[in-house]
Amino acid sequence: MNRKIIKSTPFGSVGVIWTEVNDNPKIIRILLSKPGLSSEDQMSELYPNSEASSCAEIDDVATAMKGLLEGEAIAFSLDVADLSLCTGFQQLVLRAEHRIPRGSVSTYRRVGEYLGKRNGARAVGNALANNPFPLIVPCHRAIRSDLHFGGYQGGL
Repeated sequence: MNRKIIKSTPFGSVGVIWTEVNDNPKIIRILLSKPGLSSEDQMSELYPNSEASSCAEIDDVATAMKGLLEGEAIAFSLDVADLSLCTGFQQLVLRAEHRIPRGSVSTYRRVGEYLGKRNGARAVGNALANNPFPLIVPCHRAIRSDLHFGGYQGGL
């Protein structure tokens, strides 16, 4: 059974879809509000049968997300995310991206090279474009090699 929690932030609501995996709460998706499309509307469309529910661990993560969006220096553990729903390559990309320190920037090409994919910039960009865990895995820390931003789920 999928569960959901919504947190209001300075940038609109953030929706967290989670479930229990081996009696541990795991986030399966984080939805950011976009211009003209709230996280609540996205949750209703993508997870119509999810029920409103939370637990201490998920509450802590949701509160930390709000803090991050209010400017606090928050580092999330990947342990709360259910990476098993991602492809093997996407898992590698998300782990590599998660390792980029706060305040640092890399490129899709560098991440690809780090993963042994010399010409993997586009694949890295696609994996990050479909990042189900924005805020936990801050995909804005990698940009295009021409130093311009790529696209982001919540907009630029």
